[in-house]
Amino acid sequence: MRRRAARSSGETQVAALTAGSASRTATVSIVIPTQRRPLALLRAARSVLRQMGVDHETLELVIADNDQSPSARPIAEQVAAEADFPVLYVHESRSGVANVRNAGMARATGPLIAFLDDDQEAPTGWLAGLVDTRTRFNADVVFGPVQARVPPDVVEHRAYFEHFFSRLGPDEPGLLADYFGCGNSLVKREALPDPDRPFSELRNKIGGEDDLLFGGMQAAGARFAWAPSALVFEDPVSERLTLAYTISRAFAYGQGPTVHCAASNPPDRLGVARWMAVGVLGAAAFGLMAAGSWLVSAEKRAWPLDRAARGLGKALWWGPFQVQFYGQTTSD
Repeated sequence: MRRRAARSSGETQVAALTAGSASRTATVSIVIPTQRRPLALLRAARSVLRQMGVDHETLELVIADNDQSPSARPIAEQVAAEADFPVLYVHESRSGVANVRNAGMARATGPLIAFLDDDQEAPTGWLAGLVDTRTRFNADVVFGPVQARVPPDVVEHRAYFEHFFSRLGPDEPGLLADYFGCGNSLVKREALPDPDRPFSELRNKIGGEDDLLFGGMQAAGARFAWAPSALVFEDPVSERLTLAYTISRAFAYGQGPTVHCAASNPPDRLGVARWMAVGVLGAAAFGLMAAGSWLVSAEKRAWPLDRAARGLGKALWWGPFQVQFYGQTTSD
């Protein structure tokens, strides 16, 4: 296994760990951002190695590690030993979801970038589904479905958790009027506003860096497409299978459209006011539904609570109300 020495300057360390040619330029770079999930990362990365319907000579895998210490490197080395295409390891010690995504982007050589999260597993036809759909519809970004796998011992609110961590879409491939999150997507590099650092560092701790990017691309006329055949499975960590996490996350998701309007240049103040009004109405209506559901212990009582939280997020979107989900690079 050949290795290229890590770059010693700066906070981003890079190494090429591969049995293939590390100097070539790939057609598709698969980027997996990760932070202290070794077993999940190994599963995700190995699923990339098993892709069919694509020429492995055109691929590379970039593992971008956002731990303070390079804890994911042994997994990257193990995957590289099994791979028939280049595996690149990037250690981005500066905390933040935007930082680690940008670090992976900066190292990737391909004109097409596929993103897979470290808690996802891709069936063998995943990448081919994304690439074929991009070609068919000449899309700048392609999104695929996500199916959550909730452990069998999680019984209460199970259907809600499965829905929350899944991504649904049309049954047929085609162009989209809207966009989804970055996990399980294929991005055309030249369509990005900044090909090497497209994700805003302002979103490092609160997330939504992908929504901000895709929202800006949409305003600039980017074409989004949906690839139903590009399914991935997602295995949420146990700490996230709680209402405390999902409701706070729903609140943050609700903030997205209001924050996007506020961050526009110039700020879309009318849009901010509109989304805040929508949020107040939604929070009030679904809040009443949630209260009634919880009083009678309704089976689906988590659903209106989720919708109420999203409404509240639209109304309470500025600094003090922004919830930090990312940015910690050391264990508690």
